Amino acid sequence: MDRRTIFRGKLLPILLVAPQLALTIVFFLWPAGQAIHEALTATNAFGTATIFVGLDNFTALFTDPEYWQSVWRTLGFGAAVSFIAMFLGLFFASFADRNLRGQGWYRAMLTWPYAMAPALSAVVWVFLADPQIGLIGRHLGQGWNYGLNGGQAMGLVIMASAWKQVSYNFIFYLAAMQAIPRSLIEAATLDGAGGVVRLRTIIWPLLWPTTMFLLVVNLVYAAFDTFGTIYALTGGGPAGATETLVVKVYEDGYIANDIGGSAAQSVALMVLVVTLVSLQWRFIGQRRAP
Repeated sequence: MDRRTIFRGKLLPILLVAPQLALTIVFFLWPAGQAIHEALTATNAFGTATIFVGLDNFTALFTDPEYWQSVWRTLGFGAAVSFIAMFLGLFFASFADRNLRGQGWYRAMLTWPYAMAPALSAVVWVFLADPQIGLIGRHLGQGWNYGLNGGQAMGLVIMASAWKQVSYNFIFYLAAMQAIPRSLIEAATLDGAGGVVRLRTIIWPLLWPTTMFLLVVNLVYAAFDTFGTIYALTGGGPAGATETLVVKVYEDGYIANDIGGSAAQSVALMVLVVTLVSLQWRFIGQRRAP
């Protein structure tokens, strides 16, 4: 049944929507407009003159081999972070959904990492993985040095980024599991269905919309919100091995002072994320359609 609220006048609905519109304009539309404007211009090294260059920044960007290396690196990084974080979130949620002693503490301990700032979570992993002072890293031998080995550095930032996002996935998977009618699980158990059969035929299909939602959220997280973790851990190194797109935007814009090229990268990244979110809502709409 479709329930709609009917307002007698226009003032109240405008006042209710105005704060959200103001936040959207100030924190999204205006910065996005500034990024598009800067992507179409070029500024000299001293920042005293700006000229309109059209699509030259995008042409230079899409013909840059280093940019495409960063694109593929980001895609692999995003896929790895999303898979690890979602798998562990589902795994821990399956235990938290049971009637266990101390489940309140269990849920709280799995939730608190999400409240940590990215840079602070990176500090935690430094104390764990540093080859000299790390609680774990100092016992891994002379072959372990993520400051010099690109593969080790990428593996470390993947684990650190996924660790912080596990809590988010855990919360949503736990809520989705608790929304599944217990009568379905009990009926399947009485019919002789084991745990694997119940997961494959009942639980997983009902969790599929949540999984698709979390997949997009985790990809967006890996593309944007991991900057603090990566930069605090490796600074994009060694030799650019952990330089994802969001790190490259910072390096080119604020270190190399290429404002136009950095803005073009921001616009390309924004278009990618908007496309992912649009596909997500399209999928959700199709799942809800009768």
